[in-house]
Amino acid sequence: MTQSFKYVDYLWDEEKAATLGDNQVELFLYRSNILGADLRITNYGGGNTSCKTIEKDPLTNEEVEVMWVKGSGGDIGTLKRSGIAGLYTERLRDLKNVYQGLHDEDRMVGLFNHCIYDLDSKAPSIDTPLHGLLPFAHIDHLHPDALIAVAAAKDSEKVTKEIWGDTMGWVPWQKPGFDLGLQLEKCLADNPGIRGIVLGSHGLFTWGDTSFECYMNSLEVIEMASEYIEQKLKEQGEVFGGQKVESLPKEERLGKAAQIMPLLRGLCSSENRMIGHFSDSDVVMQYINSNDLERLAPMGTSCPDHFLRTKIQPLVLSLDKSEDLSNADAILAKLEPAFEAYRQEYVDYYNTCKKDNSPAIRDANPVIIIYPGVGMFSFAKNKQTTRVASEFYINAINVMRGAEAITEYTSLPRQEAFDIEYWLLEEAKLQRMPKEKPLSRKVALVTGAGGGIGKAIADKLAAEGANVVLTDINEDALVEANATYARDVSSYAVCDVTNTESIASAYKKAIIEFGGVDMIVHSAGLAISKPLTETTDKDWNILQNILVKGQFDLAKQFALIVRKQGLGGDYIAIASKNGLVAGPNNVAYGTAKAAQQHMVRLLAAELAKDKVRVNTVNPDGVIVGSKIWEGAWAEGRAKANGITVEELPAFYAKRNLLNEIITPDDIANGVFSLVGILDKSTGNIINVDGGMANAFVR
Repeated sequence: MTQSFKYVDYLWDEEKAATLGDNQVELFLYRSNILGADLRITNYGGGNTSCKTIEKDPLTNEEVEVMWVKGSGGDIGTLKRSGIAGLYTERLRDLKNVYQGLHDEDRMVGLFNHCIYDLDSKAPSIDTPLHGLLPFAHIDHLHPDALIAVAAAKDSEKVTKEIWGDTMGWVPWQKPGFDLGLQLEKCLADNPGIRGIVLGSHGLFTWGDTSFECYMNSLEVIEMASEYIEQKLKEQGEVFGGQKVESLPKEERLGKAAQIMPLLRGLCSSENRMIGHFSDSDVVMQYINSNDLERLAPMGTSCPDHFLRTKIQPLVLSLDKSEDLSNADAILAKLEPAFEAYRQEYVDYYNTCKKDNSPAIRDANPVIIIYPGVGMFSFAKNKQTTRVASEFYINAINVMRGAEAITEYTSLPRQEAFDIEYWLLEEAKLQRMPKEKPLSRKVALVTGAGGGIGKAIADKLAAEGANVVLTDINEDALVEANATYARDVSSYAVCDVTNTESIASAYKKAIIEFGGVDMIVHSAGLAISKPLTETTDKDWNILQNILVKGQFDLAKQFALIVRKQGLGGDYIAIASKNGLVAGPNNVAYGTAKAAQQHMVRLLAAELAKDKVRVNTVNPDGVIVGSKIWEGAWAEGRAKANGITVEELPAFYAKRNLLNEIITPDDIANGVFSLVGILDKSTGNIINVDGGMANAFVR
């Protein structure tokens, strides 16, 4: 069977579904995942889905109806069995007997736990009764852009009737909770035979007897709204009042973004360090360059799922797209008043709307920042959160465009928005979030990260919460290395550390991806072991260029970024025991490593005023897993020590005081100790060599 949808994708795979047989829970999960795969249907963490099955009660052995529904904080696009709640449907409906009204909503959520059937259930969400009080076997609650456009349009109820006639119900805006479930139940009772319900300023409920029927019903309802809006847009001709500002060319936009993002990141991090994201898609540019931006942006978003992640409204910069951004201090002076005004407006919003039991005010900085002609920035606690915030605001843009085409866009009143944003249940959800890792909110750029010690360092920093930007001259190795990380953790840039422009390009990539840079680990290198008379100028120059000049260039450009951010930072040089110990056949390599070590001391003295800690990690004898021990270097060290290459690992392990084999992971641990624990140390050397007495620093 084939099915084509113009505005939403038909993703149901009959062969895949057939493998699930009659397992209704698995079919419900399958439906959830494919619905969540399309951001126009619902964004990350938005919406919820359910199904009802007949199960055997473990206490009475009687058959009972059980509702399986997405648990609190889950995402339908990635939903698994572990992310759902299983509740006795009748017990849930019996809660109507004890519900006391709107003031009783928070208590009702606690009572959901008395309805649990599956003891391995995820915590039930606030939307649980919306599914439980409806009688259908399969239900979707989605936030499609087209439907929210209808829901957020002036005269939404009338528009709903115009699109679907008597086949769809409509209920006015109400905060999610038990009473909204009662309103849906009443809407169905008053309109038997409807195929779904539009929730004013919120979203959509649709259903079906089977998972497939529910899926098809959802897509068809969304499609009807999409076609209606598309026709209105054609009739209107102009979108968002037409273009006011012309976009800069793509490369110029990226250049401007890279220049300004560290400044924006520093300003957004006045309370907590933030990670950034940049978007300049066609949808974004059409909106931020429009005549209606000035009117629509302050109105804020409508759907609760939108503003919970984007804040109620964005900050629109007054900078001209052609502004010279090279003078960071001058630009900062222009940006600071705008941020101060935004923060004050947010404080006023909080103070005006707060109640006696409201949670304390949260970070007052903007999440979404708009620069007409250039693009849209978002800043949040980690890459996933800031990317999702950007995606949600793009959903909001689509909603505004559709609602404006239909009639006129309307947003939630500020008090309604506040009551969602500072809901005690929402606060409780935030408090349940896992503790952040030591390097969360930080961005690390690691050179030589295509393998060996550099990759091990990147792995350790990522495991401790950092975003990592891998750089190397070998793109194939970078692609392979980058593929080992989950989404939103890493990026990569081909970088030749002997080339100033190549380094600048890598920094630009890091800034565009994550908003700035907090840590540099210079691990790129090679080793050449030759007697003095056999050491060529080429040998000397390449070691100096990669190890020393590369370190200098990286530090120089890093300092400029750090000063824009105002957040301090860390610079780690991966040097060597050979910079401290004199030995034969090592003049070029040992000299370069010694230069690295002394440069660290010089940089530590100069960059301390910027709160940048500069330190050295000295490996020795890292044979297993290290790239420099491949080929000529291993042969040279074996010759210098009068042994064979095969004997090197045992030789190096036995010569240190602890008789330990040193691995890339050990070097990575040394780096982490400096950037994650020893936050008041600078100008230091940590030897990770098992104990080499002749390399003792003191």
